[in-house]
Amino acid sequence: MVHSHDTPYLEAMTARIARLNSRALIRVSGPEARPFLHNLLTQDIETLASGELRFGALLSPPGRLLFDLFLWGVTDAVVLDVAADRRDALLQRLTLYRLRAQVTVEADDRPVFASWDGDLPNGFVADPRVTDLGGRGVGGEPVVCSTEDDWQAHRLAVGVPDSAADAPYDKTYPIEANVDLLNGIDFRKGCFVGQETTSRMKRRGSIKNRMLPIAFDGPPPPFGAEVLNGELRAGEVLSGRDGGAMATVRLDRLDGDLTVDGRAVEIRRPAWMAEPVT
Repeated sequence: MVHSHDTPYLEAMTARIARLNSRALIRVSGPEARPFLHNLLTQDIETLASGELRFGALLSPPGRLLFDLFLWGVTDAVVLDVAADRRDALLQRLTLYRLRAQVTVEADDRPVFASWDGDLPNGFVADPRVTDLGGRGVGGEPVVCSTEDDWQAHRLAVGVPDSAADAPYDKTYPIEANVDLLNGIDFRKGCFVGQETTSRMKRRGSIKNRMLPIAFDGPPPPFGAEVLNGELRAGEVLSGRDGGAMATVRLDRLDGDLTVDGRAVEIRRPAWMAEPVT
C-alpha cells in the first residue's frame, strides 16, 4: 500500500528502518498509464495490482540499462521509485515517449524507506527482488532507527547490486546487473524497449559477465579497479566498503586466485543466486 503523508505506520519492534534519500518518486497517472509503461519497461505493468510492488527497468533501444525502477501499483496510477539523481532524466525521457498518450508524468515528493531485520512494519511491502532484503515503504512517518549507509551495508551483504551505483548509465546490460535473476524482467510479456537484445542474450545463453560480491581485507579498491585471475583480466570493481564490494566479473574466469591491486579477493556467491550462474 502506498501511503499519504498523514498515514501512520505501526512499527514492528525488531525491524530496522532507514530513509533512502538516494531514491525519489515519479507518479504516472491517466487512463493510459499502465499500457504506456507496459510497452516501455521490462516488467509487466498491465497486471500490476493496487498495493503490489514489482521491480523492473527502462532500457535504451540497444538494450543497455538506463534506470532501475520499483513499481508501486495504486488505484489510479503507477508510482515509480527511482534513483534520485536520475529522476529528472527519467521524467524527461517519459515525457518524450508520451506523445499523444493520455498520461500525466510528474514528480512525487514523498520519501522512500527500507525496512529489514525483522517483521515488516504496517504499510511496507516485501522487496520483490530477494526476500532477505526486507521491504520498502513510501510516504508516511515511520520511526527511522537506521541510516541509509546501514541499508547499503545490508544490501551488499545480501549480494544485490545497486544499479544506480554499480551500472554506469547506458553502459551495462540488465542481465549483467542480474536484473533477470532479481525478478526485474518478464520475458513473457511481449515488447519493451531493448527487448530484442535482452531476449537474445537470455535465449542463447551468451552471458559473459555478471555482477557478484567480492570480499577482501581493508578498504575498497577504487571504482573500476581491475580484478585479475593471474595475469588475465577477470572483471572490475564497482561500489563497495571496507571488506567487500560489488564487481562485474567474467564467468569463465572465476576459478583460480583472484586479486585486485595485489590483494587477494574472494567471490562471495549469494545464497539466492543459482549455481552455476548463467
